[in-house]
Amino acid sequence: MGKSLVIVESPAKAKTINKFLGRNFTVKASMGHVRDLPKRTLGVDEKKGFKPTYEVLPGRKKILDELKKAAREADAIYLAPDPDREGEAICWHLSEELKKVSKKIHRVMFNEITRRAVLHGIENPEKIDQNKVDAQQARRILDRLVGYKISPLLWDKVRRGLSAGRVQSVALRILVEREREIQAFRPEEYWSLTATLEGAQPPPFEAKLFRIGEEKADLKDGPTVERIVEKVRPAKWTVAEVEAKEKKRTPPPPFTTSKMQQEAARKVGFTVKKTMTIAQRLYEGVDLGEEGAVGLITYMRTDSTRVAPEALAEVREHIAKVHGPDFLPAEPRFYKAGRMSQGAHEAIRPTSLENSPDKVGKFLGKDELRLYSLIWNRFVASQMTPSVSDVTTVEIEAVREGSPDVAGVRASGSVLKDAGWLRVYGQSSETEEAEGEGNGDAAEDGRTRLPQLAGGDVLRLAEGLVEDHETQPPPRFNEASLVKFLEENGIGRPSTYAEILRKIEDREYVRKKDRRFLPTLLGRLVVDLMKEGFDDFFQTEYTARMEAELDEVEEGKLDW
Repeated sequence: MGKSLVIVESPAKAKTINKFLGRNFTVKASMGHVRDLPKRTLGVDEKKGFKPTYEVLPGRKKILDELKKAAREADAIYLAPDPDREGEAICWHLSEELKKVSKKIHRVMFNEITRRAVLHGIENPEKIDQNKVDAQQARRILDRLVGYKISPLLWDKVRRGLSAGRVQSVALRILVEREREIQAFRPEEYWSLTATLEGAQPPPFEAKLFRIGEEKADLKDGPTVERIVEKVRPAKWTVAEVEAKEKKRTPPPPFTTSKMQQEAARKVGFTVKKTMTIAQRLYEGVDLGEEGAVGLITYMRTDSTRVAPEALAEVREHIAKVHGPDFLPAEPRFYKAGRMSQGAHEAIRPTSLENSPDKVGKFLGKDELRLYSLIWNRFVASQMTPSVSDVTTVEIEAVREGSPDVAGVRASGSVLKDAGWLRVYGQSSETEEAEGEGNGDAAEDGRTRLPQLAGGDVLRLAEGLVEDHETQPPPRFNEASLVKFLEENGIGRPSTYAEILRKIEDREYVRKKDRRFLPTLLGRLVVDLMKEGFDDFFQTEYTARMEAELDEVEEGKLDW
């Protein structure tokens, strides 16, 4: 029996897969794409249905020659690049070259690089998905047309070497328009009044003024606030209403690519590029000593929260064993797919819960372990019981003798009664402020405490605090908040975000100040030129519609 040839993109992936397949297989790496549009010409015939012309990439000829030689000698060829559009296109380009020497070509896909998944893929080969290939070709040709047609304008008006990317220019426009919002912002003054009150039992607690009489408290200037203070200082403070209720919070779903990028930025300070580079290594395989190389996570480019039934069974068994049956819901939890989700892949999760961070930590670098722990904890938490808090809201009235006005103040507090999933994952950014700077409800961890209170209780005013504030401009985007904005508006795909952010920085269209994007003068000039000549093409709505149509091409609903 002759050998079969398996072709993947990277040497790391080849090394891991080779270990699983044995001596009847040869595993080689293509080093990514082997063909692309020519570098120095447009390479797209606009008069003949946008027919592309492809060339073997410089530096890939030797690799391609080696692959052809191995293909001639192989009984069968298995193309195994990543299970996405780009991977499918790599397969197609390889197939177009290798079919000149062999017709025994198969497509295989692995959602994870484990023995089980690799052997299953080899035993169940498929055909190349031409719809996926066409979606990638359409994206590549669109990017080429935009770059080649519009970049010369920038060379003429600004300087040679600048480029206009189809998606990166929209991302840049978002940053520039936010910066202009900030510069146009004029702060407005407002005030707050906080009373520190004491009941019959400790502790003292704070309550904020929210109404005067039946009207919402409008604290726009200092003199108004001072008059209110004079009225309420000698007032009688009485508890009007106490509302206590139980609040349950379900865990966030396991990671999609963009959520992993956002959480890694917020929780461990990784750039999007760093997150994806580390995730790639965890997916392709880590050497675990005697066990050899093993892929520790499932494929890291996904917009799906779906989890395979066997993985659900494994995580539920793990929760019951490690955390106890009280932390395990009666049924597995299934998460609703996002608006743009294709659902072809699983969520990002550990390939085996036997490989806990404690067990494999000694084989990982510091940053690899931090990201792997984040993925691990998020996945386990996603199938645990909700957290339960006792939330209390107290409404208090301040009535001054002889005055018809009643001031209303409100205090709220919460005590965590049952940690549930918070025991494993802690606070998630989905429950924090949109910009990722909040700490969520401080009350959730039990820090905000209220004494025992009941309607009719009389309180004592210990202190009144009047504070002067100014409204704040919208914040500049950081990597996490920009990724969130791009995802919510359907711009680009999570797999492309790292490259988008890299390009706008490398081309000096933006710089970072305190880890936030600040457009440069060059970046602003480029956006102004784009808006002047090609405004329609660089609208977020147009770019989002293009992404939706590329999805339709992939689904076979639209001709590329």
